[in-house]
Amino acid sequence: MTNEKLPTNNGINSEKVILTCALTGVFTDPKTHGVPVTAKEMADAAAEAFNAGATIVHCHFRNQEEGKGHLPTWKPEVVGEICRTIRQRVPEIIINCSTGILGEDISEPLECLKTVKPEIAALNSGSLNYLKTRKDGSWAWPPILFDNPVEKVKKFLDFMRENSIVPECECFDTGILRSVRMYRKNGMFKHPPFVSLVMGVASGMPSNPAWLPLLVNEMDDDYTWQVIAIGRQEVWPLLRRAIELGGNIRTGLEDTFYLPDGSKTFSNGKLVEAAVKLVESAGKTVANTEETRRIYSLQN
Repeated sequence: MTNEKLPTNNGINSEKVILTCALTGVFTDPKTHGVPVTAKEMADAAAEAFNAGATIVHCHFRNQEEGKGHLPTWKPEVVGEICRTIRQRVPEIIINCSTGILGEDISEPLECLKTVKPEIAALNSGSLNYLKTRKDGSWAWPPILFDNPVEKVKKFLDFMRENSIVPECECFDTGILRSVRMYRKNGMFKHPPFVSLVMGVASGMPSNPAWLPLLVNEMDDDYTWQVIAIGRQEVWPLLRRAIELGGNIRTGLEDTFYLPDGSKTFSNGKLVEAAVKLVESAGKTVANTEETRRIYSLQN
């Protein structure tokens, strides 16, 4: 396709591909799916992912009380302990903290960012009706509005700028992606954006490789970007297409439990290993931590 635009990772060699691993997710029950919850489990998972080739770990944080590991927590002492343990175990790793929260009050995620001081933090860049139906058409869960109005986005951006945290602009649909350009034009931020195309949420963009060239054409040449592919085996062709188009990729137990051959895994390391093979099969190489920091213009 001659009209496809090939971004160059913010001026850095586009033959390098950054691998992020999303270690655990938000609500997955560790009793049935074996996702990491405790500080030690999160550190072990981070080490496994790093040793396999990931340079960034995207972290959600879970309630540490017995029997409540399927629930999120915003307690700064819990979040701080988990991140300290990860850093002690894997000093080179880059931490990307989740900030996704419903409602106007963002004091809890801001307090967690203040405690952890991550190099990157997620910036949910627009609102989404978060929906899923069962086979019979009934709702898989009560419909949720994941509300991220402009005022909320700006508060996060202001805090991240003041604390030298790079925002990862998570975009669940095309309108949110296009809004990022308007945020920049409006002066809400000035640096080249780091965009995540979240694909596979049932009420958002699908895990369809054919969408990617169109989405790339909605980004300016100085964007850096990655694909977050959510689903089963269908995620792997999507990640492959992202690599071919000059993007970076994310995998991990938050996004999928399935390897390219269709087998199920509860190992972040095995998912990252599969992603490394995907990068190499596309004729590219995985970025190391120094290259990752340079591409994403990180301070450390």
